[in-house]
Amino acid sequence: MIVVPENITASPPTPWLKTLVEPQIHPSAYVHAFSNIIGDVRIGANVMIAPGISIRADEGNPFGIGDNTNIQDGVVIHGLEQGRVIGDDNTEYSVWIGANTSITHMALIHGPAYVGDNCFIGFRSTVFNAKVGDGCIIMMHALIQDVEIPPGKYVPSGAIITNQQQADRLSEVQPDDRKFAAHIISINDSLRSGYRCADDIECITPLQEAIDISSSGLYGIARAETLKANTPSHTSTLSPEVVGNVRRLLSQGYNIGTEHADKRRFQTSSWTSCASFNTDREGEILAALENCLQEHNGEYVRLIGIDPQAKRRVLESIIQRPGDVPPKTSNSRSAQAEVRSTPATNQPHVLSTSTATGVDPEIKKLVTQLLNSGSQVAVERADKRHFQTSSWTSCGRIEAQHEAAVIVAISECIANHPNDYIRVIGVDAHAKRRVAEKIVHRPGAIVPSQTNNGSSTRHTTTSNTATSSHVSSNVASSSLSLDVVETISRLVAQGSAIFTEFADERRYKSNAWETGGKVAGNNAADITRTLESIVRDRSKSYIRLIGVDQQARKRTVEKLIHRPVK
Repeated sequence: MIVVPENITASPPTPWLKTLVEPQIHPSAYVHAFSNIIGDVRIGANVMIAPGISIRADEGNPFGIGDNTNIQDGVVIHGLEQGRVIGDDNTEYSVWIGANTSITHMALIHGPAYVGDNCFIGFRSTVFNAKVGDGCIIMMHALIQDVEIPPGKYVPSGAIITNQQQADRLSEVQPDDRKFAAHIISINDSLRSGYRCADDIECITPLQEAIDISSSGLYGIARAETLKANTPSHTSTLSPEVVGNVRRLLSQGYNIGTEHADKRRFQTSSWTSCASFNTDREGEILAALENCLQEHNGEYVRLIGIDPQAKRRVLESIIQRPGDVPPKTSNSRSAQAEVRSTPATNQPHVLSTSTATGVDPEIKKLVTQLLNSGSQVAVERADKRHFQTSSWTSCGRIEAQHEAAVIVAISECIANHPNDYIRVIGVDAHAKRRVAEKIVHRPGAIVPSQTNNGSSTRHTTTSNTATSSHVSSNVASSSLSLDVVETISRLVAQGSAIFTEFADERRYKSNAWETGGKVAGNNAADITRTLESIVRDRSKSYIRLIGVDQQARKRTVEKLIHRPVK
C-alpha cells in the first residue's frame, strides 16, 4: 500500500508538466521533516530519507527509489526535462535508484541517471547522464558522466569517468567492499526504525530490547558459553566492568589489546601499546591484563577492542588511572581478602562504591562513561529562578578521577542543596568544551543520605514534600509534565519561539504533522497556560512542542507533550 503524506509537496505547474503530482511514499519509509520531496517521486519500502535532502521531480520526472535504500544528509536528486532511463519495472524514469543502495552525504544524482541495486555512491560524488550497474561502489568525490559503469565495478575516490573506455577498465569490487556497503545499509535501516519510533515508547521498547540482544547475538551467546567452558578457572581481581567488557569483546569475535600512558603523554593522547595478547582465552587475557596494570602502576591504562575484519577500534575504555591501586595477581583467598579489607581512609583516592549506594544508577552510569572517555566531571546547581534563566553555579571543583570519589562528590552536592537543580557536566580537557550535561536532581526530589555505618537511607524535608506535592498537583491539573514545563522555561530564557503541531492517529503514524501556529505569551508562565488550554481543546490529538531559534531560523526542539487517551 502506498500513502501520500500531506506534508510532502506536489510539483508546481510547468510548461512540460501541467498537472499537480504528489510523491508516493511507502508507509514503512522514513522521511525527515527537514527534507524536501517535490513531485512524482516513488519511494519504496523501508527507505531512509535523512535530514537536509532535496529530491525535486519538477522538471525531469518521475523518480523511483527502491526498497531498503538510504538517502543520506545533503543529497540532491534532480533531473533534466529531456532524457529517460528504464527502471527495473520497465517504466521510463528521469532518475532510477535501485534497492539496497546507499546514496551518501552530499552526493548529487542528476537525471537522466540510473543507479542499480546494492550500490554505494560516496560522499560528494556526482552521477549525471549515466548508468551505474548493480553492485558498483563509487567512492568519494568521483564524477560519473555520459557513461555506463558495468555491474560490480569499483570507482576510486576522486576518479573522473567521462568516457566508456575508462569505465570498462575499472577494477572489480572486492568482498570486503561488499561487506562495507552491506554494513552501511544495516546501519541506516536501524536509524530508520529508531527515527520512526522516537516519540512512541511502545514502539521503541522492542527495538531497544532487540539491540540489547543483538549486541551479543545468538552466535555471541554460544561463543561466550564455549569460551567459558574451555577457559581454565581464574579468580580475577579486575572490576566487574572490565571483566564484562573482555567477555563481550571475546563473544563478538573481537581482538583485545591494552595501551598505557604517563600523565604527560596522556595529556597529549600519546599512548604506547602493552604486550599483545596471543590468545582468545578469557582467563589468560584477564591474567595478562592484571600483569599490565601491575607493570604500569602509576600510569593510565586503557583496554582496546579491535574488529579484525574492519580493522578498526570498537572500544577504548580507561581501566586504570594514576593513584589507583593495581589488582593483586595472586589467586589466594588471603590476597583477595587483603584487597577487600583495605580501609578507605588509608587510600583517599580509592573509595568503596558502597558509600554511594543511594545514588541513582543512571548517575553512576554517566560518571563511568565520562571517566572512561577521559573527560573531567563537574557539578553545577541552580535554584528555580536561576534555572529558568539557565544561570548555573559551580558546586565545587571535583579533583578526583576515581569513579566512587566522583559519585560521593555529586551526592554531597545534592545533599547540601536539596531545593536546587543539580546537573553533572562532562568536560573534554583537551578541546576545552563540554561533552555532556545531565540534570541529576530536581527540587523536591528525595535526597539520598549516608548514615554513620555507611548504609544509605532516604529522607526528605517537609518543605521538599510540599514542593513536590505542589509540582505534582500543577502537572496533574495542567496535563503538562514537569519536563515540559522546564523545556518551556529553557526556550523562553534562550529567546526561542514556541510553536505547536498536531496529528491524528493516521497522520502521527506517517509523521505528517499539522502546524498549529506560534504559542502566545509574554513569559514562560503565560506560554504554559496557553499550552494547557491547547491540550484541553485538542485532547484527542497528538501534540508536540516545537522550539525555533528565530535568528538561525531552525528548529532546536521537537517534543511530544500529549498523546490521546485510547
